[in-house]
Amino acid sequence: MSHPQDITAFIAGLPKAELHVHMQGAASVETVLGLSRRYPEVGLPQEEAAMREFYEFTDFANFIEVYVAVARLVRTADDVYDLAVGQARDLSKANVRYAEATVTADSHMSVGIEPDALSDALTRGRADAMTQHGVELAWVFDIDGEFGLASGERLLSWCGSFLPEGSVGFGIGGPEADVPRSEFADLFRRSRDLGLHSVPHAGETVGPAEIWSAIDLLGAERIGHGISAAQDPVLMAALVERDIVLEVCPTSNVCTRAVASLDVHPFPILRDAGVRMTINTDDPGMFNTDLNREYGIAHDVFGLEPGDLAELSRESVRASFASRATKDRLLADIDGFAAARMVH
Repeated sequence: MSHPQDITAFIAGLPKAELHVHMQGAASVETVLGLSRRYPEVGLPQEEAAMREFYEFTDFANFIEVYVAVARLVRTADDVYDLAVGQARDLSKANVRYAEATVTADSHMSVGIEPDALSDALTRGRADAMTQHGVELAWVFDIDGEFGLASGERLLSWCGSFLPEGSVGFGIGGPEADVPRSEFADLFRRSRDLGLHSVPHAGETVGPAEIWSAIDLLGAERIGHGISAAQDPVLMAALVERDIVLEVCPTSNVCTRAVASLDVHPFPILRDAGVRMTINTDDPGMFNTDLNREYGIAHDVFGLEPGDLAELSRESVRASFASRATKDRLLADIDGFAAARMVH
């Protein structure tokens, strides 16, 4: 096993990509506190200690409540731009070079941000994320399952007319219980007609059936979370056969009580079955984590050694929807970093 200081330095220096991170949930406590003070009428905490307590979730339903409440703080196109550039700043601190950030566009428009202004803010934010912080952002737009098909229709309509530069995916998040993925099959079919890849959340807080639905009915190319697949050997075999990648978020799963603790997280079961996986943060501002910490968990809890971690980083690049040029550049950077440390 590596010495702790060695593995910490290795993880910090390893170039990385992230595929499952929500732009809004990535906002740090400090960023959200600034928005709360800017918009006191929303009624969220105005002091840091109270905001951190607000972020201590009792269960997944409470997490969703908090997430929706924070969404009400993003009220102008400039707020969206600030979130994008701030997210890139924070990603760069963990040596993340490329990220596919999930944006719940309908929630931003529901507070009055104009459709074209939202698109423009994301385009400007993406450009400045690269020039200021060296992070290439791509966009995944998700339906908030809590608001159902009507919200999905509004999102798809926006995607048809206002897609910003760097748009790659279409997803669905929010609660799974009582929000069957099957209801959204037609929306996902139409999103694919727009050239967007299918990346739904499924199997985060419910059983394998919703993962099957995501694959068979939504055409999923990657699955957000998907950890309950570990309960179904046939499903794990299908994921391997169909080359579908899981976007695993360990700290998130503990914070939302999707799993009881890291020690019982199904990552090792899925890995032993040969399922392709990436490691991600989900909502790093809300869960007080970053990608370096998640890679540390992969080492400390799941037993991945430096060579495994380098391969995990390569897997995130390979499973991304980045351009061939971006993939080649990132893979070369990872290989160069690993070779300099004689890690394979």
